[in-house]
Amino acid sequence: MKVLLAENAGYCFGVKRAVELAIKTAQDNDNKVYTLGPLIHNNSAVDMLKEKNVFSVDDINNVEGNNIIIRSHGVGKDIYDYCSEKKINLNDATCPFVKKIQKIAYEMYNKGYNIIIIGDKSHPEVQGINGWCDNKAIIGKNLEEFYLIDFNKIEKYAVVVQTTMPQDTFFAVKEYLISLGLTLEFYNTICFATKERQQAVLDLSKKVDAMLIVGGKHSSNTKKLAEIAKKNCDTFLIETAKDIDLEKIKTYDIIGVGAGASTPDFIINEVMDLINEL
Repeated sequence: MKVLLAENAGYCFGVKRAVELAIKTAQDNDNKVYTLGPLIHNNSAVDMLKEKNVFSVDDINNVEGNNIIIRSHGVGKDIYDYCSEKKINLNDATCPFVKKIQKIAYEMYNKGYNIIIIGDKSHPEVQGINGWCDNKAIIGKNLEEFYLIDFNKIEKYAVVVQTTMPQDTFFAVKEYLISLGLTLEFYNTICFATKERQQAVLDLSKKVDAMLIVGGKHSSNTKKLAEIAKKNCDTFLIETAKDIDLEKIKTYDIIGVGAGASTPDFIINEVMDLINEL
């Protein structure tokens, strides 16, 4: 059996930065620190952070002490305003690429544009972006959802996209919106790390018999990698090496391994080691 690892697998710049900031904040305070929601969508990484005194809360009122970490997905403007009013110390681990989208949404909304977000309305990144335009964004995650939305040709629209969306989704929605004859400003805000990982998995999935995509099952970018790989070969989404169906995997000659942007290196290495031992 042969096993191949996709290029650019594992932590992206934004996730690596967020994890390092959270650990440093805990060390500097010599006490528990809290993130507003899981810092990243990976259970193994979250467990590792707990061991380093970094804990997740869903409600800002449950934060003990005077420090809070904004997770990599970002939050709405109201959280910043609340922390400023209550004099809570913000440690901002928002991914710089997400910050860019928030800035676009805020500025274009204040210029009179309606904000369109191509993304999953249940994802914290999208919810945070929406919070920079008074939670009035028009949101859809695929072409089918945009077909159901009524647009006003008198209005102006600024279009941004969740950092982890597939490129083909962005371009399909863009083509459809243009066909409606709307006044539009487009911003392709899919981050380069997402583009690189998706292309690497696409290329590798054409060369192997099966793909293992490693990452949190609630991770948007990980799930999209699995969707891409499935177009070309049998694909299995796993969180750790323990999730591998060894008897099934043994039936393949060449195995490809890809990993989401929030997957720690030690998890990827455990998967590679296990497959190499078969």
